[in-house]
Amino acid sequence: MMKNADNKDEMKEINENGVSLFSRSLDLMEDDPLEEIFALNLGDFLCENLINDELASKISVKKDKTESLKEQLKELISIYSIDSTLSLLGFRESEDYIIYDSVARAIKVMLGLSECNIYLSQKRQPLSLRGTSSNNHNDFISDNVKTCFEKEEVITVQDDESYIKIFPMKNNFECIGSIEVIKPIDHPLEKEYEDLLKITAGLFVTSLGIQKLIDEVKKVLNQEIVSTSELQNLRAQLTAIIGDLQEQQQNFVETMARAVDVKSRYKNNHSRHVAELSREICKVIGLNEKTTDLIYYAGLLQNIGKITLNEQLFTKKDKLSKEEWEKLQQYPNAGVELLMNINFLSEVVPYVYYQKERWDGTGQPEGLKGMSIPFGSRIIALSDAYCALVQDRSHRKALTNKEALEILKSECGTKWDKAAFEALEKIKG
Repeated sequence: MMKNADNKDEMKEINENGVSLFSRSLDLMEDDPLEEIFALNLGDFLCENLINDELASKISVKKDKTESLKEQLKELISIYSIDSTLSLLGFRESEDYIIYDSVARAIKVMLGLSECNIYLSQKRQPLSLRGTSSNNHNDFISDNVKTCFEKEEVITVQDDESYIKIFPMKNNFECIGSIEVIKPIDHPLEKEYEDLLKITAGLFVTSLGIQKLIDEVKKVLNQEIVSTSELQNLRAQLTAIIGDLQEQQQNFVETMARAVDVKSRYKNNHSRHVAELSREICKVIGLNEKTTDLIYYAGLLQNIGKITLNEQLFTKKDKLSKEEWEKLQQYPNAGVELLMNINFLSEVVPYVYYQKERWDGTGQPEGLKGMSIPFGSRIIALSDAYCALVQDRSHRKALTNKEALEILKSECGTKWDKAAFEALEKIKG
């Protein structure tokens, strides 16, 4: 860390010149850039101009390197271990099959399948059925599932009644199982659905890879004597695979959005347009990067509940029946249920859940009013409305940009947040 300034004038000069108290942690780094990252994790919460000499002195105290590394590894384990995740969901680690079953059932509903099965081979054990959308957990494994696993390639099978596709669960280092999906013969999988299944399979591999590495880290942490270099190596491996997981999660969100658009019969990437416009509005307003990212993800998935509905609802040009209309109106709740089962997306749930609220309090589902509606929900709702107005729909032609802005402006104070609309007007006006 940088040494304390001798007096307040020197501290002021340092800050005015843009030299941060946190910008020269040479004692901590010792050729270890990851140590710098962990050392600065208070940066988001502290205003440097308010740091006095005493606090700077306390922060700059150097900790024992080995103990610091152990603390960092324990922190990562507490966040990413499956045991922690299952505990949050109310399960024990021995009940992880419940998670696999719920994933298989969710995939079945989302993609309109007859059946979905998840097969795993863990710790060099034979392939076994770990999750299924049916109520029958049997030990039978078809030759096609085994071939997919052994050859690490997609297998397609058709008979008189069914269209079967099997995807290997693999990465660059290993194959850990297969995902089998079955559909009626007259309705094969769309490309977007196949992409979603491939990414889901990759997420499984990476997630389970993290758990294997975490088990290894736990064993090392329990040893009485361990070298600094070994701890650094484990931390590097763990942070690298976590980075892979985060990249895959982003791909999963974007692919899920495309699958939703396919089922909703949107032909122009509606969800992506909503998400990108929401992000632009966030930047104009000046929201921080993390909040902007969450709103972007929520924009991608704001119609996720539609993926659980019958596709005929979105292609029907006649007036919807009362039952169909009620089912369509419930899709935000269905979407929230899906998101709650995807642990890493839990933070976007409020933005999705409250997107149908109105500024005047007459919206759904809770009748929230004005500033009580999450800001992310207000931004997404406005972006969704704008994108819908400037796109062709089955019952009307697209409006011009000017026409859309005039309509939305007339609805400020009843439907839309004025601040969000002013940002939209700066972007599109």
